[in-house]
Formats: sequence, C-alpha cells, structure tokens
Amino acid sequence: MNTSYSFKIYNSTAQLPKKWNDLAVSTIFLSKKYLEVLEKSSPENMICNFIGIFDNSNLVGIAVSQFLDLNKLESFGERDKCIKTAIRNFAFRNFSSHVLLIGNNMLSGQNSFYFSDSADKKKALQALKLASINLKKNFKTKGKKIHLTSFKDFTSDEIQTFDIPEFKNDYQFSTQPNMVFKISENWKSEQDYIDALSKKYRDQYKRARKKAALIEKRKMHLEDIIAYEDTIYDLYIHVAKNAPFNTFFLPKNHFRIFKEILKDKFLFYGYFIDEKLIGFNTLIKNGEVMDTYFLGYDESIQREKMLYLNMLYDMIAYSINKGFKEIVFARTALEIKSSVGAKPIKMYGFIEHNNSIVNYYLPKIFKYLEPETIWQERNPFK
Repeated sequence: MNTSYSFKIYNSTAQLPKKWNDLAVSTIFLSKKYLEVLEKSSPENMICNFIGIFDNSNLVGIAVSQFLDLNKLESFGERDKCIKTAIRNFAFRNFSSHVLLIGNNMLSGQNSFYFSDSADKKKALQALKLASINLKKNFKTKGKKIHLTSFKDFTSDEIQTFDIPEFKNDYQFSTQPNMVFKISENWKSEQDYIDALSKKYRDQYKRARKKAALIEKRKMHLEDIIAYEDTIYDLYIHVAKNAPFNTFFLPKNHFRIFKEILKDKFLFYGYFIDEKLIGFNTLIKNGEVMDTYFLGYDESIQREKMLYLNMLYDMIAYSINKGFKEIVFARTALEIKSSVGAKPIKMYGFIEHNNSIVNYYLPKIFKYLEPETIWQERNPFK
C-alpha cells in the first residue's frame, strides 16, 4: 500500500499535537476535551487510541479508535431470550470477542475521523487503514489478537469515500438507522412544534404531559451529579441491561467526569417525584447539533408516567428554544422517536474478520451479529 501520508498513534491526550483542535471542528467528539473524557472514564472493557494523519509534518487528519474486549462483559443485554440471541452471543464470545473500531461505539454518526480541506481524502483514508493494521499489531504484542476490525458510522454519501482498493476485502454492512430530528426554521418555541403536530400526535403530547404532571425536572450541576451518583448509576444500568444488545457498560464516574471536563457543553437533567430521583437524561451541545446521550429511569414509573416520551419532548423543547438546527436521537426505541418527529438516516460501515474463511462468510454471519429491529415509521406532523 503506497501513501505519501504517515500516521502516529497516541495513547493519551497529553501526547496529542498542538494543532489537534484546529481539525476538531466538525464534531465536539474529536476535540481534546471529549477525548479526555474517554481517557478518564471509558468502559472497563474499552481501550481508546487517537490517530494523527500527517502530510510530511503537517497534521491533515485526526481519528479515534476503540478496542473492545467482549470477554469482560457479564452479558450483552438481558432483554431478549431467544435462539438467535444465543447464537449471536456464542459467536461473539468465541470468534469475535476482540473488536477494533475506527470510530466511537458510544455514539451514532460520523465521529470517527476528520480530514482537513487541503487533505487528499484517498491518501488520508489509506493512512488510516494502515494505522488500523498497526494497532492490530500493537494489541497482538500485548496478547490481544484482534478478531474484527470495523470502520463506522457513515451515511450513504460518506461511505463513497471508502471506494478504494484497501477496503475491497471488507464487508460493507448497514446497521440500525440513526434517528435525526430536524428543527424547522419556523419554530421559535415548543408551542410552534405542538402546532405542527397532527391531532393524533397533539393528543399524544397532551396525554404524556398530563401523566407527568407530578414529576419535577431539574437541571443538575456537578455537585448534584456527585451527590446522586449511586442512584444515577442504578437507573442507567437498569436501562442498559434491558437493551437488546450491548458491547460495553459505562463506569459509575462517567457522568461526573463528563460534567467536570465538558462543563456547560454537557447537560444533565434529573426527574424527581417527592425528592426521589426516578430518571435522568443527558445532552451534548455539538455546534448547531444537539446530541442525545445516555439516560436512565425506574421502569415502573416510566410506564405509568410516560417518562421516556416526556424526556423526548423536553429535549425537543430545549433544542428549539436554544436555536439548535437538529437533534441526534441515535439508535434504539426507533418507533417512539419516530412518533415525535425523528427520521431514520441509514448508516453504513465496513467490517473485516482476521480469519479469511470467516471473513468470506461475513455477509451470511452478520445478520446474527446485528440484532434485527422490526418497527413502523410514524409521521406526527400535519
């Protein structure tokens, strides 16, 4: 593989080049501060590295990688008990337990890399592929043989960049869509959004708000997050373990560290009944985009009070009031997100197995690795 671009792999943010943040303009999730959050509070089974792409000594690209050791997980998610789930779990444990991602498994969307406008995109991608090969060698010397290597998450336009020989042996896959909510330029308040809904979905909005009348929503500061850390973690882990599939679990200090480092860019909202924390959600300001992050809730109260739906409405109201252009609602709960107005954006990636025989059969195997979601898209607007 010939490329005039070189790469450097960094193990910590302290090592990053001075001009790193000059390139971290497309997304906050490549900024030094966010990468510091990963460094200080990533999941127990995750190791993060940072990659610089250079044209001679000029930094022209930046990227993040994550190594996941799935053997360290007690479970991949406890909601679904079926034969397909058992097969998938067996496959991961025995053939794909060491995964290298060029990208961020904790987010949805293209937060993998950024190349400067002056960069030759093909050469930069070739260098990034070489960096992934080098990372595999590095992990092998530490006794961690990489089974699966993946580049993710890209839209149909972004995936065209990968049409180069270096990716010809990789299987192009499509995952669950990224649910994105576009905010109309005409909406200046939550009421404008409500007025745009059809009668059926205005009624849904009114019903949800009525159910949650006794719930108090509070913006929580760092000292609050620290004070409620145990409860926050219990609420988070309940939701996480009931997801259909998980490749990591956040450490208990994750939200505290996030708030300490990102400050006002990271929003934490608690939901209380009689001074008891019964749910929370988190948001990240990412330029003109609002990214939703992890949440947690008491399942019994969630159902009774339609708490999750109310959280979605709260996120929409805040984002409209503050002038954001879109909300990234990410994956999971596709139908309910669709019912508030989010639209599915199909996402793609590349995956390669270290075993050439397994790699050949990846198109057939992949359907067992990616949980299937059957859902109906809704259109709540007039």
